[in-house]
Amino acid sequence: MAKILFAINPIAGDIDKEELEQDMFIFCQRQKVESIFFKTTGQKDEERLREHIDSFQPDIVVAVGGDGTVNMVAKLLINTAMALAIIPQGSGNGLSKDLDIPQDFIEALEVINHYKIKSIDTLLVNEEPSIHLCDLGFNALVVKQFNEGDTRGPGAYAWIALQQFMAYEPKKYTVLIEGKEVFSGEAFMVTVTNAKAFGSNAAINPNGVINDGLFEIFILKPFPKTASLGILYQMYTENIDESEFTQKFSCQEATIINHCREVCHIDGEPVPCSEVIHFKVLPSSLKVVLPAE
Repeated sequence: MAKILFAINPIAGDIDKEELEQDMFIFCQRQKVESIFFKTTGQKDEERLREHIDSFQPDIVVAVGGDGTVNMVAKLLINTAMALAIIPQGSGNGLSKDLDIPQDFIEALEVINHYKIKSIDTLLVNEEPSIHLCDLGFNALVVKQFNEGDTRGPGAYAWIALQQFMAYEPKKYTVLIEGKEVFSGEAFMVTVTNAKAFGSNAAINPNGVINDGLFEIFILKPFPKTASLGILYQMYTENIDESEFTQKFSCQEATIINHCREVCHIDGEPVPCSEVIHFKVLPSSLKVVLPAE
């Protein structure tokens, strides 16, 4: 059995982790697994986690939290022999859903007992790793407002989205692939990902393949408010590619000019915005733990 390090975000998803930590400890005792537990505090978490990984040298590092926790853990495992496992405990849990990891705590924990390893692609966003997706525009603004708030959960996210939607104005972006301009104009939002869906299960990139060596740039162009329900329906039925308001590009490397320096997030965490954002795929750079067949 593998050596396991559990990286736990105690406040992710507004869920108390004390009892869950006990369950994980008992699980390791029963399986005779050598394990240690690390808790985030908001103070130098990545640096402290790196020190734990370097000293313990686990085979598997389990991210117990949401997409931000997954990103923090995964970026330390890129291009290493160690594998990422996920016990989803956040508000969205987008990557775990794309990887078909059970959302139930006990079922996700059992995956560590019966698993297979798969290598997936990751992205560099101005040299910052992205494991699931990166947004510019409307959704990134909602993520920023959500992260700054005190309330967690899908309800809080939906309420913020509704409030921002009524007043949001599209911003200008330019997309260059291999130095060639392929899009320039206003967009409601721009999503860059090699996965399929947001944590809300809305499929922004329904035909995305997470280990094909490519990523997708999805542009949602300005649309009348009356079209919003139809667009949401197309996302939740995995037909957004058919919308007249969308445009998509697949590539290995690209640059986006963020003319208004509009807000941006990577894997659910707001990041400082620059005017020029460079994206590059890292093929098969991260090993992940998935349910065994």
